[in-house]
Amino acid sequence: MSSVEEGNDRAEKGKIKREKRMLIETMNAEEERGNKKVGKHTNKKKKMMLMETTDLVEQQKSVEEDTSNEGNAVTENGEKEEEKQLLMAECDGKEEINGVGPLGEKNQELDDGKADVRKHRKKKRLLEEAAKADRRGVCYLSRIPPQMDRVKLRHILSQYGEIQRIYLAPEDITAKVRRKKSGGFRGQEFSEGWVEFTNKSVAKRVANMLNGEQIGGKKRSQFYFDLWNIKYLSKFKWDDLTEEIAYKNAIREQKLALEISAANRERNFYLAKVDQSRALSSIEERLKKKQKFPQESGDNLQHPPSPKVPKVIRQFPQNKPVSDDATQNKPRLSKEILAGVFGGS
Repeated sequence: MSSVEEGNDRAEKGKIKREKRMLIETMNAEEERGNKKVGKHTNKKKKMMLMETTDLVEQQKSVEEDTSNEGNAVTENGEKEEEKQLLMAECDGKEEINGVGPLGEKNQELDDGKADVRKHRKKKRLLEEAAKADRRGVCYLSRIPPQMDRVKLRHILSQYGEIQRIYLAPEDITAKVRRKKSGGFRGQEFSEGWVEFTNKSVAKRVANMLNGEQIGGKKRSQFYFDLWNIKYLSKFKWDDLTEEIAYKNAIREQKLALEISAANRERNFYLAKVDQSRALSSIEERLKKKQKFPQESGDNLQHPPSPKVPKVIRQFPQNKPVSDDATQNKPRLSKEILAGVFGGS
């Protein structure tokens, strides 16, 4: 090789190295600016761009350096492999930052610690709520005055103590329909109810004070002359009420499911029988058509008509009827014997 060609090769190598340095510097600058959240996809794109640039440069070199020595090719390949290894190491470092390497393991440990703290706080909050629930008391209302709802009941009872929850059971559907037909109140009425006070001592005092008393209030109120039917339920909690309601709902749903399954079985049985009858009727129609229009076989012979089934006449054994002559053939006493017995002439 001449000195001019060697100079050109060195200049090209310098350009390649400068381009690679520029790419590496730009990647380092992005890392310093705080772009650590860049995903694996962007890193792979940059890696592919670097590989494409290196491949293009290699192709140009291979075209220009066909006459170069083997030693120079070996050294160039070694340098390229080192540069590729450096680029791969940098990309691997970025992947570790994104949560794959040791930094990702540290982030996972931090997340586990936060989850444990959340569980501890939730457990503490549940224990506090359970302690508050133990201090609460429940009163039972066996009768709810007509046209009274939760809002009105809370407004009346809140003056005696702090109320937590109220549940009113709706009346039976038949009673509602009967009341509407008779021209009564068309709204929703309730048959019984439960009131939960924040303090069980307050609930007990309210039940003892109001039971059997007049609701009172303003005289123009529609509940003025109604009486309280209230009782304190000792050792009864709101969870017991919700469990009972859930149990009743589950029984109701189970009954509905059984009724629906029985109706589905009946429907499927009916449809199967309908399909079977249709199939049998179609078979009978085909047989009738064959009897009316017999088909000729390959030997131009007609099939003999199917023999008719003889009609079966059943005979049942019967007793012989009693004839009228039987009474005449009975043995009778002679007139002479009768005259001798009765003394006749």
